[in-house]
Amino acid sequence: MHKLSVKCKIYKDMIKKAVKFLAVSAVLVALASCNTDTYKKINYLQDVQDRTTMSVNKNEGIIVQPKDQISIVVSSRNPELAAMFNLVNVSYQAGSEMVSSGGQQRLMGYSVDTNGNIDFPILGSLHVAGLNRWQVAELVKTELQDRNLLKDPVVTVEFMNFRISVLGEVTRPGTFTVSGDKINILEALSIAGDLTIYGKRDKVQVIREYGGERTIYLLDLRDSQIFNSPAYYLRQNDIILVEPNKVRAGQSTLNENNLRSTSFWISIGSLLMTLTTLIINVTK
Repeated sequence: MHKLSVKCKIYKDMIKKAVKFLAVSAVLVALASCNTDTYKKINYLQDVQDRTTMSVNKNEGIIVQPKDQISIVVSSRNPELAAMFNLVNVSYQAGSEMVSSGGQQRLMGYSVDTNGNIDFPILGSLHVAGLNRWQVAELVKTELQDRNLLKDPVVTVEFMNFRISVLGEVTRPGTFTVSGDKINILEALSIAGDLTIYGKRDKVQVIREYGGERTIYLLDLRDSQIFNSPAYYLRQNDIILVEPNKVRAGQSTLNENNLRSTSFWISIGSLLMTLTTLIINVTK
């Protein structure tokens, strides 16, 4: 009887150790699965490897559209002659517009009408819609030379209304003015402070209006195929919309700082309680 009692005690200790081992293993597996699931939902460009090489799509810059604002500056070795082809500078004081030659100024731009034309000094109406800024510069330069108005014109064209809007689950939503004429979706999200932890990386929308049509592109930031999307490089007035994930959508009324930690630890606590109950029942 004594030997039987000793054997029962040994078996009982073995069972306790086995149950404890299984409990710890279950917790570790749960934590690992949570980390893996989080990785799959949050990390960008998950399919790329070290030293991955991709061909870069040619980007010819944004295209002039009706209702755009563009600045065109003509320079020459004869500045007085070139001045005839430049708009005056304007400055703003106490809410009123004043023509000025000094102080803080802003170059006036050309408004592209609904037909895609601008009214250029001396040259008259020029059709610029459908051209990028380098093509517009070449058009103005060619017209000045062909009409013997300037022999050595240097023409610089810039967009004045290149703006994008970033909405939804980003750190700093808003409308941003872009300098130059080239920005991609990742740069735009960076300007907005990146997605919050609640933003859906697999369904970022880019809403674009062009040629009388509105197109909505869906981008998956986790997939390197975004580089091949027509919406990877943005155009003027594009709207980027980041949708909330299920956690944000389902618990939007809760405090943002406590949301993730509360649901996570409730799940872990429930698992531990179940395992504790199992251990107690086995060791009785």
